[in-house]
Amino acid sequence: MKHYSDAFRQKTLRSENLFKRAREIMPGGISHNIHYFPPYPLFIQKPKGSKIWDVDGNEYVDTWMGNYTHILGYRPSIVVQAIEKQLKDGIHWGSVFRKQVEWAELIREMVPRQKWFASVVLEQKQRCMRSGLPAAPRVKKPF
Repeated sequence: MKHYSDAFRQKTLRSENLFKRAREIMPGGISHNIHYFPPYPLFIQKPKGSKIWDVDGNEYVDTWMGNYTHILGYRPSIVVQAIEKQLKDGIHWGSVFRKQVEWAELIREMVPRQKWFASVVLEQKQRCMRSGLPAAPRVKKPF
């Protein structure tokens, strides 16, 4: 082995081939720059718990956990069950519904100072304007 990446390349031929394909259709072959690691990124086939498997079948302990968003691990059964239950009732109805209010109440209970909930900054500013409250002050750039 001449270089540390030689062993990586030998174990990840499918990832290398997918990366070559991806470079033909996506800038740099990746959807976000943090996904690139030389000589090419791993292409993940499946996650479960704290582990991930790449398209070549190699198993890894994932200490990154989906950019640290999967604190319960990948596909935790309690979350999968809750999603399956909700799917039976439907999702994204395009209108207001009871569970939105219940969710907001739960968040307010956990974060008492939180008054409003908005999905985007524009929505939050609109709420401030409607209520007559001043929007958050603009922050000057330091340069």
